[in-house]
Amino acid sequence: MTLLAPPHPLEKRVLLRRFPEPRTEPVWIDEYLRTGGYEALRKALSMEPEQIVEEVKKSALRGRGGAGFPTGMKWSFVDRKSPKPKYVVVNADEGEPGTCKDRILMGYDPHRLIEGVLIGGRAIGACRGWIYIRGEYREYIDIMDRAIGEAYERGMLGPNVMGSGWEFHLSTHTGAGSYECGEETALLESLEGKRGNPRLKPPFPATSGAFQCPTIVNNVETFCAVPDIILNGGDWYASLGTPKNGGTRLVCLSGHIARPGVYEVPLGMNMLTILNEIGGGVWKGRKLKAVIPGGSSSPVLKAEECDIPADYDSLAKIGSMLGSGATVVLDETTDMAKVLARLMKFYAHESCGWCIPCREGTTWLKKITARLEEGIGSERDIETIDRISQSMLGRTFCPLGDAAAMPAMAIVRKFRDEILEKLGHAEAFAPVPGAQPLVVL
Repeated sequence: MTLLAPPHPLEKRVLLRRFPEPRTEPVWIDEYLRTGGYEALRKALSMEPEQIVEEVKKSALRGRGGAGFPTGMKWSFVDRKSPKPKYVVVNADEGEPGTCKDRILMGYDPHRLIEGVLIGGRAIGACRGWIYIRGEYREYIDIMDRAIGEAYERGMLGPNVMGSGWEFHLSTHTGAGSYECGEETALLESLEGKRGNPRLKPPFPATSGAFQCPTIVNNVETFCAVPDIILNGGDWYASLGTPKNGGTRLVCLSGHIARPGVYEVPLGMNMLTILNEIGGGVWKGRKLKAVIPGGSSSPVLKAEECDIPADYDSLAKIGSMLGSGATVVLDETTDMAKVLARLMKFYAHESCGWCIPCREGTTWLKKITARLEEGIGSERDIETIDRISQSMLGRTFCPLGDAAAMPAMAIVRKFRDEILEKLGHAEAFAPVPGAQPLVVL
């Protein structure tokens, strides 16, 4: 799969504007400076911190990691008068299945991320930042380390950022490849050298984050949007999207799509336009069956539900979510029982076990959906999946329990007939009449 796809006329490239064509080498600092890099930081250094936060608020930028929380509002929660040091943390874990966009930004435009982090740090009065990258991204860790070294050499990082007298230091931190550490409080635990279990909130990181100090945590795409917001103004960025959904969004098209890859589109573009015009439609001329719109944790959409704007609020209205922007296309030949079983196997493996509803729930969902995949379950299993999922929703420290429950409920409710039909054709595996089940739920 070619991650950085050739540009499409319907794209609106802001984050990817330095890539008019697919390239193999990152934009190092000389090229970055030549193309307007660090001008936004220079402007931010001349602004009051409150002005930076207000511009980000006006931009309607929402967190691109999955939750979609307004970025400017998150930054405003930090008490700049606190005597404790303030920190900035970049969530570059990118563990959501189907998501492959942050590696594009780090791999090809690493200084854009550094500049966004510096502006965020300036906005809250921070002195230190970390880029938390999953261990499997060795190549991108090396790229970021080299870019950070260049920024120190040119005075963008260090004791006197661009001669302003403000001190800020930045480094990478390698994760161990745990999906759980994509959750911000588990990430902070891991950053502090502990097991990556989530924390109970409140307090939120803005008041007690890394090492119990005020901290903002945003993902790579979110920070990368900030330089253009400061340069061109929050109103300009907001005008690219829809009300309350400002700007552009990186969409990772994968699965049964003719032209898979990462594309940048205005928020609110119709999902069918993204799939059919930019993605080239369903591969091999087949029909669309379903779409997972925002990473594996987002509830699946049937084909007839996809004629909607691809933004946070529109998808929420029909019971799904934009999430990480990872759009997985499923064609008419897809076995939805198999999709369900594969997802539950993943979440059972990645649950940290900290919360009982998640630990037990994901384990049972994995076992039951494995039966359905083989066609040896019963109709009662479908009701059990729905009941277990409802008992997990909102009852865990972090959203991993929800991330497993939501797609499970959506698939068994929307594709119930298909799963029942599969059970009806599994005569060779039918239980002996009168036999007792091994496990009674």
